[in-house]
Amino acid sequence: MALVKKGSRLITVDGITYRWRLRGRPTYDQGLATSPLAYAVEHAETAGTTLVITTNRPHPGNWLGTPGSPVLPAHVADSIRTALTDGWTPTRPGSPFRFDQSAGFVPSR
Repeated sequence: MALVKKGSRLITVDGITYRWRLRGRPTYDQGLATSPLAYAVEHAETAGTTLVITTNRPHPGNWLGTPGSPVLPAHVADSIRTALTDGWTPTRPGSPFRFDQSAGFVPSR
């Protein structure tokens, strides 16, 4: 599954270029701040396995005004490096590689 290029950003990590994208509008659960923010990453040149990273923060566009912080390129780069050491192979086709960093997320009530 390839990422939509519109709204995606390029990032170079250790000499390899990746494309990452954060959903602009929150999903229903993200809007209610009951599920954490997630974003996707793929190899920029060879679309293969998509990396789906679940964070430990609410979506900044949630409907309840719960404070959320933006995803910074440094966080994306760190997550890519960690996922690569955990077995993500971005150029091989396959099911999405899920990387869960949601420990500590407190859902809104």
